[in-house]
Amino acid sequence: MIKLGFFTIHFYSICLIIGIFLGYYFTLKESVNHGFDKEEISDFIFDCIIFGIIGARLYYCIFNYDYYFPEILNIFKVWEGGLAIHGGIFAGGIYIIYYCHKKKYNLLKILDYVVLGLILAQAIGRWGNFFNGEAHGPATSLNFLKSLFLPKFIIDGMYVNGTYYVPTFLYESLWCLFGFILMYFFRNSSKNKVGYLTGFYAIWYGAERFCVESLRTDSLMFFSFKMAQIVSILMLIFGAFIFVYSYRKSVSYKEE
Repeated sequence: MIKLGFFTIHFYSICLIIGIFLGYYFTLKESVNHGFDKEEISDFIFDCIIFGIIGARLYYCIFNYDYYFPEILNIFKVWEGGLAIHGGIFAGGIYIIYYCHKKKYNLLKILDYVVLGLILAQAIGRWGNFFNGEAHGPATSLNFLKSLFLPKFIIDGMYVNGTYYVPTFLYESLWCLFGFILMYFFRNSSKNKVGYLTGFYAIWYGAERFCVESLRTDSLMFFSFKMAQIVSILMLIFGAFIFVYSYRKSVSYKEE
């Protein structure tokens, strides 16, 4: 994006920053609207972001062990890329569990606020992959991309090293954006129970990522399996469990 001598700003970084900022905004807004202290929740979200970034980096490095661990300092070269959203979700989730236990807050309620901002951040963050020419699907033809009625700049961006590729980043970005819209309007429904948004997020993103990952050419592998698909199955199971649990145990936000 900008290069001044040794100082460089990448589009990838800008997309991540915008995604994090908007995710922070909506999580903070929802939390405050439900009676939480603004400063306390602001600090909480900041900590979640830090843990999420660390987790995303470590997760990626672990599944690229041969490159990072023989030269351990490579782990700190974040400017070379290498983040995995599932690692961020795991690390952030562990911190949220700890935080809610410490403060004696309802875990599902806090998660409902977090996933609303998280899915929007993911929708925007995927555009960083577009600018990096990564997280794409298999090679394809120009005619196929034109058949999707894509803007010219996306088609041009999918031309990487002399080959056109399937824009899986776009599939995920639009899916997450649509999921955010559904969650945003459903959150005020009288039928929305504590935990429903969390369950919806896990199922919505889990289903999408499982399908899209089948097209990805840069997947993190666990033996002969794509790790993201394994995690997606676990997310689907988790989401279904949360839905059933919330239906039986939780009250709606309107009844609080």
